[in-house]
Amino acid sequence: MSLNAPALFDLSERIAFVTGAGSGIGQRIALGLAQCGADVACIDRRTDGGLEDTLGMIAQVGRKAIAIGADVTDRAALETAVARTEAELGPLGIAVNAAGIANANPAEEMSAEQYQTLMDINMKGVFFSCQAQANAMLKHGKGAIVNIASMSGVIVNRGLSQAHYNASKAGVIHMSKSMAMEWVGRGIRVNTISPGYTATPMNTRPEMVHQIKEFEQQTPMQRMASVDEMVGPAIFLVSDASSYCTGVDLLVDGGFCCW
Repeated sequence: MSLNAPALFDLSERIAFVTGAGSGIGQRIALGLAQCGADVACIDRRTDGGLEDTLGMIAQVGRKAIAIGADVTDRAALETAVARTEAELGPLGIAVNAAGIANANPAEEMSAEQYQTLMDINMKGVFFSCQAQANAMLKHGKGAIVNIASMSGVIVNRGLSQAHYNASKAGVIHMSKSMAMEWVGRGIRVNTISPGYTATPMNTRPEMVHQIKEFEQQTPMQRMASVDEMVGPAIFLVSDASSYCTGVDLLVDGGFCCW
């Protein structure tokens, strides 16, 4: 007998691992997973209290959570974080990799350091995260991984000089598809979410006010997304509701890529 619709989205007794959980999209998805019943390991390199805020919100919905300070470019730290997650919460079954950075500079002026730092976090960090998570999930014979990419991996943003960022997000999409096919016969699904312009703390700084107006004007829905609007897509892709989906890039962009 098939599950009823609400049960398809139920994450009770599931253990989740979320990178970038100290702010923005990662923080809101970590809370969303807990609201659907999961216990959550929250990973971030931030030291501004963001992780503690995430844990507080998760505690308010009655789920367990742990905070782990780790840099996603450090493979050993991620392996340790996964091991700690399983020791303190249980077998890992869900992962959402939201850690990432963005910046801009004309391609002809970009320093090697700026290019490499972004690529290390956005590409290598996602790869190392998936590797550590999959090594645990493969032992259990099941798991769902969602990587946060961007519509910038599909289109080139008008007026933004960010060739390195766009390339990193295109890489996340194709790398995720590739891993999905490597693990498709061993119980692990890998998908991506590609947000459009989203009102994260990084995108809503006071100096961004004029840029925000341009973002909104360029988007068919005439507004930016809220971080809340990334929760539903994430729940769908990690839950039984998407059991036949792997290698999918889900655009959540207010219609941007239609134009």
